[in-house]
Amino acid sequence: MKVAFTTSGNDLNAPLVSQFGRAPKFLVYNLDEDTFEILDNQKNVNAARGAGIDAASTLTQRGVNGIVTGYCGPNAYRVLSAAGVKVYYTYATTLAGALKHYRSGKLSEA
Repeated sequence: MKVAFTTSGNDLNAPLVSQFGRAPKFLVYNLDEDTFEILDNQKNVNAARGAGIDAASTLTQRGVNGIVTGYCGPNAYRVLSAAGVKVYYTYATTLAGALKHYRSGKLSEA
């Protein structure tokens, strides 16, 4: 199972970015293998529109099953939901904290 976290960094100590579509990067964590990869999202950081939809499409194509973020807009949420991807909200400040909350089942599903 793969879960994507919105971030600006390159590891689990990086900060969690609160906006889904305009996050500079995504850390995609593979829970089955305990590994992760970083996906660049710079093209959407300053996009005039459609950033969330484009980011959602990218992540669904990568086989992501869940998203952990501070906020996901309604258009991106519809794309993710239609693909069966669950969206979780967190106030954690780091990816490590958000991952811990995800694993313990303490996150609210959108």
